Amino acid sequence: MGGTAKLLTLFRPATGQLRAKGVLSAPNAVLHPWLKEQLSEVLDELEKKQPAETLPPEAERAHYAQWKTWLWPHENDEGLPPLRIVLVWDNLAGHLTPDLVVWLFHHGVMPLYTPVGGSWLNMAESVQRIIVPRALSGQHPKNPQQVIDWLEQTVAGWNVKPTPFVWNGKRRRRRERARTRRLSGSSAAVIRGYSIAS
Repeated sequence: MGGTAKLLTLFRPATGQLRAKGVLSAPNAVLHPWLKEQLSEVLDELEKKQPAETLPPEAERAHYAQWKTWLWPHENDEGLPPLRIVLVWDNLAGHLTPDLVVWLFHHGVMPLYTPVGGSWLNMAESVQRIIVPRALSGQHPKNPQQVIDWLEQTVAGWNVKPTPFVWNGKRRRRRERARTRRLSGSSAAVIRGYSIAS
């Protein structure tokens, strides 16, 4: 086949909405402009729903919506716009580029880097593990552009009825129930002296 295909991905777990673009390579010169464009669109949507000037003061906002929650104690949020987005992504050198980080901060975006070896915390990678097999299953691509087309079509299909990602959601509870049935046939258990029944 020759060549590679990559999928730039921006995923909102709470809604399941996926923004993605297939590319042949993903150097900073490709990733950064795409990311800024996508985040600008998201910020515009947030601004239309609730303009920044109508937001409560920083100290009255939810804990996760305050800069001080995420910044180191020696840093301050003076001069920053209200925090609108927490962006979780990998701890790669290209994601630490000063001009990109400054752009994020000045647009109300807090970059939150996953630890080395903690890519499973980045849910964009989780959704990619769903999208890629769906796009390529049973296919025999002839070139990278064909792979990109299939990936983008699969993303469009996903966004018709997106699946939100929830920690400890229905899937996990289903797996726990199945595990309990396999082990004992009962979902009752005693944990640290407390009786639990579900």
